[in-house]
Amino acid sequence: MIDVETARGYYADGDSAHGFDHVLRVWRVALHLAEEEGADREVVSAAALLHDVGRAEELRTGVCHAQQGALMAREILRGQPSAFVEAVVEAIVQHRFRGGQEPTTLESRILYDADKLDAIGAIGVARAYAVAGMMHQHLWARVDPAYAERPPQAGANDLGESEHTPVHEYLFKLVKLRDRLTTRTGKRMAEERHRFMAEFFERLDAEVAGQI
Repeated sequence: MIDVETARGYYADGDSAHGFDHVLRVWRVALHLAEEEGADREVVSAAALLHDVGRAEELRTGVCHAQQGALMAREILRGQPSAFVEAVVEAIVQHRFRGGQEPTTLESRILYDADKLDAIGAIGVARAYAVAGMMHQHLWARVDPAYAERPPQAGANDLGESEHTPVHEYLFKLVKLRDRLTTRTGKRMAEERHRFMAEFFERLDAEVAGQI
């Protein structure tokens, strides 16, 4: 088992999109989903608190943060019951949107859904623009339809950090997340978050065009 303050020590501060604030939001949603869906609360809690511990290593070396995070979680949870550790590790390995494994267990599905819910809605818009500011990106751009239709494995940043915008991120990834949720409760929550996000970007297009 692992508590919030212990988990906090494994994360570097300063990443407004993927830092510990994100971890806590995912953790809260994951616990809610676990309660609604009847999942193992302890597995879900530990997996949510540790799901992004490998992200700093991904930024340094390019290694998949889900795979790295699973290795780190196994070490952090050393001494815990093996079935518990394996369930946590499996959920972390399977939580990634791009290039990851499809979630197979209920606990994996819950972590996956909680992580995706944090990428849409008002929070998703805020995170997209936090990253855009950090990367000195424009707040709006016209997006080639072919760019938005590529598979997730293609990666979203082929244009380069300065050309990619939150609109690219929305059309390439965020608009698709609602339909990738796997639990009944997650799907219900995604509907409202998706609606708000879609309305925001529609309004943004209209304001940029001078129509409103």
